[in-house]
Amino acid sequence: MASGITTTRQAEIPWQELDTIVPAESIRAAGPNDAIDGTMPVKVVTPGNELQISELLKWATGSGARVSVRGGGTKLGWGNLPGAVDLIVSTEKLAGLVEHAWQDMTVTVRAGTKIAVLQQQLREHGQRLALDALWPDRATVGGVIATHDSCPLRLRFGSIRDLILGITVVLPNGTIARSGGKVVKNVAGYDLPKLLTGSLGTLAVITEATFRAHPLPAEIRTLSFELDDLQAASKFMLAIANSTLVPTGLQLRLDSDQRPRVDVRFEGIREGVEAQSEAAQKTAGTAAISDVQSCWQGRESLWSGGSLSSVGRFSVLPADLTKAIGAIRDQLPSARIIAQSTGLGLFSAECESLDQMESAIERLRQDVQQLKGTLVLLSVPLELKKKLDVFGQPGDGYPLMVRVKQQFDSHGILNPGRFLGGI
Repeated sequence: MASGITTTRQAEIPWQELDTIVPAESIRAAGPNDAIDGTMPVKVVTPGNELQISELLKWATGSGARVSVRGGGTKLGWGNLPGAVDLIVSTEKLAGLVEHAWQDMTVTVRAGTKIAVLQQQLREHGQRLALDALWPDRATVGGVIATHDSCPLRLRFGSIRDLILGITVVLPNGTIARSGGKVVKNVAGYDLPKLLTGSLGTLAVITEATFRAHPLPAEIRTLSFELDDLQAASKFMLAIANSTLVPTGLQLRLDSDQRPRVDVRFEGIREGVEAQSEAAQKTAGTAAISDVQSCWQGRESLWSGGSLSSVGRFSVLPADLTKAIGAIRDQLPSARIIAQSTGLGLFSAECESLDQMESAIERLRQDVQQLKGTLVLLSVPLELKKKLDVFGQPGDGYPLMVRVKQQFDSHGILNPGRFLGGI
């Protein structure tokens, strides 16, 4: 067994009963690569449909097996340490389009579908899901919903929560529940999609989702401007945000050894894109230094640090973005930062020791809280993760979150411990 990996109990769980729920070829023993933050499950199951998931969850509830759901595995490290993991339910076989009503601009897709695959299939009809998610070649629809993966396109189209029209989930008691619909205008029923978005798989297993699609733009152009300092970059971003221009992306990139860069993306017909690009260059007072789409995937490089690196996500009011960035640079001088004009951003930094990282993060969290913002650690060394809550101190809404968890998962079988306050 790999060093640092712990296993969960298995003597009292009737594993032999799994053969009656899913085919034997869909069950395997877990290995070190299946470990979640140092905790290795006992079994990995790959169900092929919702009914099998329903029976699996009923079995887990009755036997007390703790379940974690895995899509592409790109964000399994997000969240707090697991309280226990006995069984991983993989959505690998739960993939593919269910229905693409291209005339109505809606698409229904299974949760295990890779984002890149979905985009390719929509592209064949001149449409897209207005989402530039992290690691789209591996990330799945269900995983992106569960982690509320945000993106630069949020500026124009909203987050994934705003793109969901309906959702199908399996509750821990085996109930298959559907909420929302397959049309853009739908006000009936409980808003389950918003509740499940960002829940880290602690409330239910997402099996299917319906999204609104958007047409592919005729032209996309990205301009990248290098500014003298943070104040100049912030002033430029505010000028764009307060102008009549309509960018679909507006972000600030900061590296410790480079001047700040502001990326602006425009989409639409060629004439409109050209006019907006010219106006942006006049506002900047300098020529764009590049026209490269890859800058919008630059967030992925933040996870390329060493063993003493961390990645965090912060959210503040757009007017306080400069203050938040200043606080990050004060506490973590080597930090790399990519921030959206909406006030949402990511940073990565390396420290010389765990103690130094812990104290810097604690001070930074206090600075962000003073701005009435939030700071969540997405990646942090395991030894440090054992000492802190990656979400910070629970706020006033915590008691309500606990009651929601108890209502949905009264036996605590789904991803126990991973959410805010160890929910």
